[in-house]
Amino acid sequence: MEYTEEHRKMKSAMVKFVETEINPHVPEWEKAGIFPARELFKKMGKLGFLGVNKPEKFGGMGLDYSYHAMTVEGLGACDCGGIPMAIGVQTDMATPALAKFGNDELRYEYLVPAITGEKVACIGVSEPHAGSDVASIRTTAEKRGGDYVINGTKMWITNSTQADFMCLLATTSEGNRHRNKSLIVVPMNLPGVSTSERLDKLGQRSSDTAQVFFDNVRVPKRYLIGEEGMGFPYQMVQFQEERLWAVLSNLDSFDRLIKKTEDYCRDRAAFGQTILDFQVVHFRLAELRTEVEALRAMGEKCVESMVRGKDMTRLASMAKLKTGRLAREITDSCLQYWGAMGFMWDNPISQFYRDFRLASIGGGADEVMLSIISKIDGTLPSFKKK
Repeated sequence: MEYTEEHRKMKSAMVKFVETEINPHVPEWEKAGIFPARELFKKMGKLGFLGVNKPEKFGGMGLDYSYHAMTVEGLGACDCGGIPMAIGVQTDMATPALAKFGNDELRYEYLVPAITGEKVACIGVSEPHAGSDVASIRTTAEKRGGDYVINGTKMWITNSTQADFMCLLATTSEGNRHRNKSLIVVPMNLPGVSTSERLDKLGQRSSDTAQVFFDNVRVPKRYLIGEEGMGFPYQMVQFQEERLWAVLSNLDSFDRLIKKTEDYCRDRAAFGQTILDFQVVHFRLAELRTEVEALRAMGEKCVESMVRGKDMTRLASMAKLKTGRLAREITDSCLQYWGAMGFMWDNPISQFYRDFRLASIGGGADEVMLSIISKIDGTLPSFKKK
Protein backbone atom coordinates (compact mmCIF):
# COMPACT_ATOMS: atom_id res chain seq x y z
CA MET A 1 0.00 0.00 0.00
CA GLU A 2 1.46 3.34 -1.08
CA TYR A 3 0.84 6.03 1.54
CA THR A 4 1.13 9.71 0.61
CA GLU A 5 1.94 12.85 2.56
CA GLU A 6 -1.81 13.35 3.04
CA HIS A 7 -2.05 9.93 4.63
CA ARG A 8 0.81 10.76 6.98
CA LYS A 9 -0.84 14.05 7.95
CA MET A 10 -4.01 12.17 8.89
CA LYS A 11 -2.05 9.90 11.18
CA SER A 12 -0.06 12.77 12.71
CA ALA A 13 -3.29 14.62 13.46
CA MET A 14 -4.68 11.62 15.32
CA VAL A 15 -1.44 11.11 17.26
CA LYS A 16 -1.51 14.76 18.32
CA PHE A 17 -5.12 14.43 19.42
CA VAL A 18 -4.33 11.32 21.47
CA GLU A 19 -1.34 12.97 23.13
CA THR A 20 -3.24 16.15 24.06
CA GLU A 21 -6.84 15.03 24.62
CA ILE A 22 -6.57 11.43 25.82
CA ASN A 23 -3.24 10.46 27.37
CA PRO A 24 -3.23 13.17 30.10
CA HIS A 25 -6.53 11.73 31.38
CA VAL A 26 -5.81 8.01 31.05
CA PRO A 27 -4.84 7.42 34.73
CA GLU A 28 -8.00 9.16 35.92
CA TRP A 29 -10.28 7.36 33.46
CA GLU A 30 -8.68 3.98 34.14
CA LYS A 31 -9.27 4.45 37.86
CA ALA A 32 -12.87 5.58 37.32
CA GLY A 33 -13.62 2.68 34.99
CA ILE A 34 -15.23 5.01 32.47
CA PHE A 35 -14.42 8.02 30.29
CA PRO A 36 -16.64 10.89 29.07
CA ALA A 37 -17.48 9.36 25.68
CA ARG A 38 -19.83 12.06 24.40
CA GLU A 39 -17.45 14.85 25.36
CA LEU A 40 -14.46 13.14 23.72
CA PHE A 41 -16.39 12.00 20.65
CA LYS A 42 -17.70 15.52 20.00
CA LYS A 43 -14.10 16.76 19.88
CA MET A 44 -13.21 13.95 17.49
CA GLY A 45 -16.28 14.64 15.39
CA LYS A 46 -15.31 18.28 14.91
CA LEU A 47 -11.96 17.13 13.54
CA GLY A 48 -13.58 14.57 11.25
CA PHE A 49 -12.02 11.52 12.88
CA LEU A 50 -15.32 9.64 13.26
CA GLY A 51 -16.28 9.71 9.60
CA VAL A 52 -13.12 9.64 7.50
CA ASN A 53 -14.39 6.93 5.14
CA LYS A 54 -18.10 7.56 5.65
CA PRO A 55 -20.19 9.20 2.86
CA GLU A 56 -20.03 12.99 2.58
CA LYS A 57 -23.82 13.00 2.24
CA PHE A 58 -24.05 12.03 5.91
CA GLY A 59 -21.26 14.24 7.25
CA GLY A 60 -18.26 12.04 6.55
CA MET A 61 -15.14 12.95 4.60
CA GLY A 62 -15.91 10.47 1.83
CA LEU A 63 -12.27 9.33 1.62
CA ASP A 64 -11.24 5.77 0.87
CA TYR A 65 -10.42 3.34 3.64
CA SER A 66 -6.66 3.93 3.44
CA TYR A 67 -7.08 7.38 5.03
CA HIS A 68 -9.18 5.95 7.81
CA ALA A 69 -6.52 3.27 8.30
CA MET A 70 -4.04 6.03 9.13
CA THR A 71 -6.24 7.47 11.86
CA VAL A 72 -6.71 3.98 13.30
CA GLU A 73 -2.93 3.46 13.36
CA GLY A 74 -2.64 6.81 15.14
CA LEU A 75 -4.65 5.38 18.04
CA GLY A 76 -1.56 3.30 18.79
CA ALA A 77 -0.18 6.40 20.54
CA CYS A 78 -2.72 5.91 23.33
CA ASP A 79 -1.45 4.88 26.78
CA CYS A 80 -4.23 2.33 27.24
CA GLY A 81 -6.36 -0.06 25.22
CA GLY A 82 -9.80 0.90 26.53
CA ILE A 83 -10.24 4.30 24.88
CA PRO A 84 -9.14 3.12 21.40
CA MET A 85 -11.57 0.21 21.78
CA ALA A 86 -14.46 2.57 22.53
CA ILE A 87 -13.54 4.74 19.54
CA GLY A 88 -13.28 1.66 17.34
CA VAL A 89 -16.78 0.59 18.34
CA GLN A 90 -18.06 3.98 17.18
CA THR A 91 -16.26 3.96 13.82
CA ASP A 92 -15.62 0.33 12.83
CA MET A 93 -18.00 -1.94 14.72
CA ALA A 94 -21.40 -0.30 15.29
CA THR A 95 -21.73 1.94 12.22
CA PRO A 96 -20.26 0.26 9.07
CA ALA A 97 -23.44 -1.74 8.34
CA LEU A 98 -25.59 1.34 8.93
CA ALA A 99 -23.42 3.33 6.52
CA LYS A 100 -23.47 0.59 3.85
CA PHE A 101 -26.96 -0.85 4.09
CA GLY A 102 -29.17 1.57 6.03
CA ASN A 103 -31.81 3.67 4.29
CA ASP A 104 -31.28 7.43 4.07
CA GLU A 105 -33.84 8.26 6.76
CA LEU A 106 -32.10 5.97 9.25
CA ARG A 107 -28.65 7.24 8.31
CA TYR A 108 -29.67 10.88 8.75
CA GLU A 109 -31.16 10.05 12.13
CA TYR A 110 -28.30 7.95 13.52
CA LEU A 111 -25.22 7.87 11.29
CA VAL A 112 -24.93 11.66 11.03
CA PRO A 113 -24.85 12.24 14.82
CA ALA A 114 -22.51 9.25 15.24
CA ILE A 115 -20.08 10.94 12.85
CA THR A 116 -20.34 14.30 14.64
CA GLY A 117 -20.03 12.60 18.03
CA GLU A 118 -23.43 13.84 19.15
CA LYS A 119 -24.58 10.24 19.64
CA VAL A 120 -22.59 7.36 21.10
CA ALA A 121 -23.02 3.95 19.47
CA CYS A 122 -22.62 0.39 20.70
CA ILE A 123 -22.83 -2.97 18.96
CA GLY A 124 -25.08 -5.75 20.27
CA VAL A 125 -24.01 -9.17 19.04
CA SER A 126 -22.47 -11.25 21.86
CA GLU A 127 -24.68 -12.90 24.46
CA PRO A 128 -23.83 -14.79 27.68
CA HIS A 129 -23.97 -18.13 25.82
CA ALA A 130 -23.06 -16.92 22.32
CA GLY A 131 -19.86 -14.98 21.78
CA SER A 132 -17.95 -16.22 18.77
CA ASP A 133 -20.87 -18.50 17.76
CA VAL A 134 -22.92 -15.61 16.38
CA ALA A 135 -25.57 -17.81 14.75
CA SER A 136 -26.58 -19.10 18.19
CA ILE A 137 -27.87 -15.79 19.56
CA ARG A 138 -31.27 -15.96 21.26
CA THR A 139 -32.38 -12.33 21.40
CA THR A 140 -35.57 -12.02 19.36
CA ALA A 141 -37.32 -9.19 17.53
CA GLU A 142 -40.93 -10.24 16.92
CA LYS A 143 -43.06 -8.31 14.42
CA ARG A 144 -46.18 -6.82 15.97
CA GLY A 145 -48.04 -4.29 13.87
CA GLY A 146 -45.61 -1.60 12.79
CA ASP A 147 -42.99 -2.49 15.41
CA TYR A 148 -40.42 -5.05 16.40
CA VAL A 149 -40.80 -6.22 20.00
CA ILE A 150 -37.38 -7.15 21.32
CA ASN A 151 -36.62 -9.56 24.16
CA GLY A 152 -33.30 -10.95 25.29
CA THR A 153 -29.92 -9.81 26.49
CA LYS A 154 -26.52 -8.79 25.12
CA MET A 155 -23.25 -9.25 27.00
CA TRP A 156 -19.83 -7.50 27.08
CA ILE A 157 -21.23 -4.43 25.34
CA THR A 158 -18.63 -1.66 25.03
CA ASN A 159 -19.97 1.92 25.44
CA SER A 160 -23.31 0.53 26.61
CA THR A 161 -23.73 2.62 29.77
CA GLN A 162 -23.27 5.83 27.76
CA ALA A 163 -24.65 4.79 24.37
CA ASP A 164 -27.52 6.54 22.62
CA PHE A 165 -28.20 3.66 20.26
CA MET A 166 -27.24 0.06 19.59
CA CYS A 167 -26.75 -1.76 16.32
CA LEU A 168 -28.53 -4.92 17.44
CA LEU A 169 -28.40 -8.36 15.87
CA ALA A 170 -31.59 -10.27 16.66
CA THR A 171 -33.58 -13.23 15.37
CA THR A 172 -36.59 -11.99 13.40
CA SER A 173 -38.01 -15.23 11.98
CA GLU A 174 -37.87 -19.01 12.02
CA GLY A 175 -35.73 -21.11 9.68
CA ASN A 176 -32.10 -21.13 8.62
CA ARG A 177 -30.14 -19.54 11.45
CA HIS A 178 -27.92 -17.72 8.95
CA ARG A 179 -30.93 -16.20 7.20
CA ASN A 180 -33.32 -15.49 10.07
CA LYS A 181 -31.53 -12.60 11.75
CA SER A 182 -31.62 -8.85 11.20
CA LEU A 183 -29.68 -5.77 12.24
CA ILE A 184 -31.84 -3.15 13.94
CA VAL A 185 -31.04 0.27 15.37
CA VAL A 186 -32.29 0.34 18.97
CA PRO A 187 -32.36 3.67 20.85
CA MET A 188 -31.00 2.96 24.33
CA ASN A 189 -33.50 5.26 26.08
CA LEU A 190 -36.56 3.22 25.10
CA PRO A 191 -38.76 1.68 27.83
CA GLY A 192 -37.61 -1.85 28.57
CA VAL A 193 -33.92 -1.25 27.86
CA SER A 194 -31.67 -1.52 30.91
CA THR A 195 -28.01 -2.21 31.69
CA SER A 196 -26.16 -3.97 34.46
CA GLU A 197 -23.50 -2.32 36.57
CA ARG A 198 -20.24 -1.85 34.68
CA LEU A 199 -18.43 -5.18 34.39
CA ASP A 200 -15.27 -5.65 36.46
CA LYS A 201 -12.80 -6.53 33.71
CA LEU A 202 -9.19 -7.69 33.77
CA GLY A 203 -8.12 -4.93 31.39
CA GLN A 204 -9.40 -2.04 29.28
CA ARG A 205 -10.74 -0.58 32.50
CA SER A 206 -11.50 2.88 31.11
CA SER A 207 -13.93 1.43 28.57
CA ASP A 208 -17.40 1.06 30.09
CA THR A 209 -18.74 -2.42 29.39
CA ALA A 210 -21.99 -3.91 30.66
CA GLN A 211 -24.76 -6.42 30.04
CA VAL A 212 -27.83 -5.00 28.28
CA PHE A 213 -31.36 -6.32 28.82
CA PHE A 214 -34.40 -5.99 26.53
CA ASP A 215 -37.85 -6.51 28.04
CA ASN A 216 -40.61 -6.09 25.43
CA VAL A 217 -38.82 -3.18 23.81
CA ARG A 218 -40.84 -1.74 20.94
CA VAL A 219 -38.84 -0.40 17.99
CA PRO A 220 -40.44 0.91 14.77
CA LYS A 221 -39.84 -1.39 11.79
CA ARG A 222 -38.24 1.55 9.97
CA TYR A 223 -35.21 1.08 12.27
CA LEU A 224 -34.32 -2.10 10.38
CA ILE A 225 -30.91 -1.85 8.68
CA GLY A 226 -31.18 -3.04 5.09
CA GLU A 227 -33.24 -6.16 4.44
CA GLU A 228 -34.86 -8.37 7.02
CA GLY A 229 -33.10 -11.72 7.35
CA MET A 230 -29.78 -10.32 6.12
CA GLY A 231 -28.44 -9.48 9.57
CA PHE A 232 -25.98 -12.35 9.72
CA PRO A 233 -24.31 -11.56 6.36
CA TYR A 234 -24.29 -7.84 7.20
CA GLN A 235 -22.62 -8.59 10.52
CA MET A 236 -20.01 -10.76 8.83
CA VAL A 237 -19.15 -7.78 6.62
CA GLN A 238 -19.03 -5.56 9.69
CA PHE A 239 -16.73 -8.05 11.41
CA GLN A 240 -14.13 -7.64 8.68
CA GLU A 241 -13.76 -3.95 9.50
CA GLU A 242 -13.66 -4.74 13.22
CA ARG A 243 -10.91 -7.31 12.72
CA LEU A 244 -8.84 -5.05 10.50
CA TRP A 245 -9.28 -2.28 13.06
CA ALA A 246 -7.85 -4.63 15.70
CA VAL A 247 -4.75 -5.12 13.54
CA LEU A 248 -4.12 -1.50 12.62
CA SER A 249 -4.83 0.03 16.03
CA ASN A 250 -2.22 -2.13 17.74
CA LEU A 251 0.76 -1.80 15.39
CA ASP A 252 2.22 1.39 16.83
CA SER A 253 1.43 0.26 20.37
CA PHE A 254 3.55 -2.83 19.76
CA ASP A 255 6.45 -0.70 18.57
CA ARG A 256 6.10 1.65 21.54
CA LEU A 257 6.16 -1.20 24.06
CA ILE A 258 9.29 -2.68 22.50
CA LYS A 259 10.95 0.77 22.49
CA LYS A 260 10.02 1.37 26.14
CA THR A 261 11.50 -2.00 27.02
CA GLU A 262 14.70 -1.25 25.10
CA ASP A 263 15.09 2.03 26.96
CA TYR A 264 14.49 0.40 30.33
CA CYS A 265 16.90 -2.46 29.61
CA ARG A 266 19.54 0.04 28.46
CA ASP A 267 19.39 1.77 31.87
CA ARG A 268 19.06 -1.33 34.04
CA ALA A 269 22.30 -3.13 34.96
CA ALA A 270 22.98 -6.68 36.18
CA PHE A 271 26.16 -8.75 36.41
CA GLY A 272 28.35 -5.89 35.24
CA GLN A 273 26.44 -4.94 32.09
CA THR A 274 23.08 -3.56 31.00
CA ILE A 275 20.19 -5.93 30.51
CA LEU A 276 20.15 -4.89 26.85
CA ASP A 277 23.74 -6.12 26.43
CA PHE A 278 22.66 -9.71 27.01
CA GLN A 279 22.32 -11.39 23.64
CA VAL A 280 19.16 -13.24 24.63
CA VAL A 281 17.49 -9.87 25.27
CA HIS A 282 18.51 -7.83 22.25
CA PHE A 283 17.99 -10.83 19.96
CA ARG A 284 14.47 -11.33 21.31
CA LEU A 285 13.59 -7.66 20.91
CA ALA A 286 14.90 -7.73 17.34
CA GLU A 287 12.76 -10.78 16.68
CA LEU A 288 9.68 -9.04 18.06
CA ARG A 289 10.31 -5.97 15.90
CA THR A 290 10.53 -8.24 12.88
CA GLU A 291 7.21 -9.83 13.76
CA VAL A 292 5.57 -6.40 14.04
CA GLU A 293 6.88 -5.38 10.62
CA ALA A 294 5.54 -8.59 9.10
CA LEU A 295 2.14 -7.90 10.66
CA ARG A 296 2.26 -4.31 9.40
CA ALA A 297 2.82 -5.60 5.85
CA MET A 298 -0.14 -7.94 6.23
CA GLY A 299 -2.27 -5.07 7.53
CA GLU A 300 -1.32 -2.90 4.57
CA LYS A 301 -2.27 -5.70 2.21
CA CYS A 302 -5.67 -5.88 3.92
CA VAL A 303 -6.10 -2.12 3.53
CA GLU A 304 -5.26 -2.36 -0.16
CA SER A 305 -7.83 -5.13 -0.59
CA MET A 306 -10.43 -3.03 1.22
CA VAL A 307 -9.75 0.00 -1.00
CA ARG A 308 -10.05 -2.15 -4.15
CA GLY A 309 -13.26 -3.76 -2.95
CA LYS A 310 -11.79 -7.27 -2.76
CA ASP A 311 -12.88 -9.95 -0.33
CA MET A 312 -10.34 -9.86 2.49
CA THR A 313 -12.02 -12.36 4.82
CA ARG A 314 -9.14 -14.87 4.68
CA LEU A 315 -6.36 -12.30 5.02
CA ALA A 316 -8.15 -10.26 7.71
CA SER A 317 -8.72 -13.44 9.72
CA MET A 318 -5.03 -14.31 9.44
CA ALA A 319 -4.00 -10.79 10.48
CA LYS A 320 -6.44 -10.75 13.40
CA LEU A 321 -5.13 -14.14 14.55
CA LYS A 322 -1.53 -12.94 14.32
CA THR A 323 -2.36 -9.71 16.16
CA GLY A 324 -3.82 -11.48 19.18
CA ARG A 325 -0.96 -13.92 19.46
CA LEU A 326 1.73 -11.31 18.88
CA ALA A 327 0.14 -9.07 21.51
CA ARG A 328 0.59 -11.86 24.03
CA GLU A 329 4.15 -12.54 22.92
CA ILE A 330 5.25 -8.92 23.09
CA THR A 331 3.70 -8.07 26.43
CA ASP A 332 4.89 -11.30 28.05
CA SER A 333 8.46 -10.96 26.76
CA CYS A 334 8.73 -7.27 27.58
CA LEU A 335 7.27 -7.70 31.06
CA GLN A 336 9.88 -10.38 31.76
CA TYR A 337 12.71 -7.96 30.94
CA TRP A 338 11.25 -5.33 33.26
CA GLY A 339 11.53 -7.84 36.10
CA ALA A 340 9.66 -7.02 39.31
CA MET A 341 8.93 -3.52 38.00
CA GLY A 342 6.92 -5.09 35.20
CA PHE A 343 4.73 -6.79 37.78
CA MET A 344 3.53 -3.46 39.19
CA TRP A 345 -0.06 -2.51 38.35
CA ASP A 346 0.73 0.96 36.98
CA ASN A 347 3.66 -0.14 34.82
CA PRO A 348 3.04 0.60 31.10
CA ILE A 349 3.88 -2.99 30.18
CA SER A 350 1.52 -4.52 32.73
CA GLN A 351 -1.17 -2.09 31.52
CA PHE A 352 -1.00 -3.55 28.01
CA TYR A 353 -0.41 -7.07 29.31
CA ARG A 354 -3.97 -6.80 30.66
CA ASP A 355 -5.48 -4.70 27.89
CA PHE A 356 -4.12 -6.69 24.95
CA ARG A 357 -5.28 -10.08 26.21
CA LEU A 358 -8.69 -9.34 24.74
CA ALA A 359 -7.24 -9.31 21.22
CA SER A 360 -7.35 -13.12 21.06
CA ILE A 361 -10.97 -13.20 22.28
CA GLY A 362 -13.00 -10.21 21.08
CA GLY A 363 -14.16 -9.88 17.47
CA GLY A 364 -13.83 -13.63 17.01
CA ALA A 365 -11.52 -15.78 19.11
CA ASP A 366 -8.27 -17.20 17.74
CA GLU A 367 -9.96 -20.54 17.26
CA VAL A 368 -12.71 -18.95 15.15
CA MET A 369 -10.09 -17.24 12.97
CA LEU A 370 -8.41 -20.61 12.44
CA SER A 371 -11.76 -22.16 11.56
CA ILE A 372 -12.51 -19.41 9.00
CA ILE A 373 -9.09 -19.80 7.39
CA SER A 374 -9.44 -23.58 7.28
CA LYS A 375 -12.92 -23.34 5.78
CA ILE A 376 -11.82 -20.94 3.04
CA ASP A 377 -8.75 -23.07 2.27
CA GLY A 378 -10.89 -26.20 2.10
CA THR A 379 -9.10 -27.98 4.94
CA LEU A 380 -11.90 -27.87 7.50
CA PRO A 381 -13.05 -31.45 8.20
CA SER A 382 -16.74 -32.13 7.70
CA PHE A 383 -18.49 -34.01 10.47
CA LYS A 384 -21.65 -36.03 9.96
CA LYS A 385 -24.27 -35.74 12.64
CA LYS A 386 -24.97 -39.04 14.33
